[in-house]
Amino acid sequence: MNIKEEERIIKNNTLMTMIINAFLAVMKMLAGIFGKSSVLISDAVNSIGDIATNIVVYISAIFSRKERDKDHPYGHEKYDSIISIFLGVAIIITAFEVGREAVIKLYDFFVYGTAIDTPKWFALAAAALTILIKEFLFQKTKRDAKKAHSGALLAQAWDHRSDTIASFGAIVGITGVMLGASYLDPIASLLIAFFILRLGYRIVASGVGQVVDKSADPITEQTIKDIVVKYPEIQSLDVIKTRMFGMKIYVDLEISMDFQLSLEKSHSVAQRLHDEIEEAIPEVLHCMIHCNPYYPKNNE
Repeated sequence: MNIKEEERIIKNNTLMTMIINAFLAVMKMLAGIFGKSSVLISDAVNSIGDIATNIVVYISAIFSRKERDKDHPYGHEKYDSIISIFLGVAIIITAFEVGREAVIKLYDFFVYGTAIDTPKWFALAAAALTILIKEFLFQKTKRDAKKAHSGALLAQAWDHRSDTIASFGAIVGITGVMLGASYLDPIASLLIAFFILRLGYRIVASGVGQVVDKSADPITEQTIKDIVVKYPEIQSLDVIKTRMFGMKIYVDLEISMDFQLSLEKSHSVAQRLHDEIEEAIPEVLHCMIHCNPYYPKNNE
């Protein structure tokens, strides 16, 4: 898949997400106000914030999927990783806000006896509908992120999952208040904050790893090794280096072949190896192979 097709997938998905988030923000705000649910109003504000992050992802698709140029010979995919870090930080901030509001509400309830309004049934229905829509967006965005090899889009998918968790917590809280257990509302919010915080940390850690050239996962490196050993002309795999470039991978190999093998033959083997690795692992953006002469021990 070329970068223009990747850009199209990211833009289409993000535009769809913005429209759905706008609908959810309006629905939850109205349901929260008329249904007397503060947790649903907070969830609506979170959806408005999601729209802002969607705009950032849309813009990142333009920059991260630009063609290589003189100043950027390796491409621009790292913009994608930087955006995923931004989204992770936004999710962490959301977690702290949810947690802060929950602590304040718990304190007011137990210390001052502040009553928590009993929400209407349609507030519960709005939260349930949000879960269904957000789970659909999570599955759809996750698939598109894999197709487009986009870290920013994958982070956006997990943002949908964090919203699903938040809405599930809203259901627990609203149900608790309706059944007379008002304290369940802020307690559910605290649990939600913990899961969202954990999710945000994982997204940031993944994005940072891509920016600082973290190596590919062990399974990918083992796959490369398994391909190399299939070539009888290759006497040894001297060096294997991989580095993440966004959600794509650069591979550097050093292999040893018989010192008497012609340059043409060595090049042919290296080219076949190069092509097989890039075909077997679609995430590999480029594979560079250096050939060393191999001298049998009796010739050293």
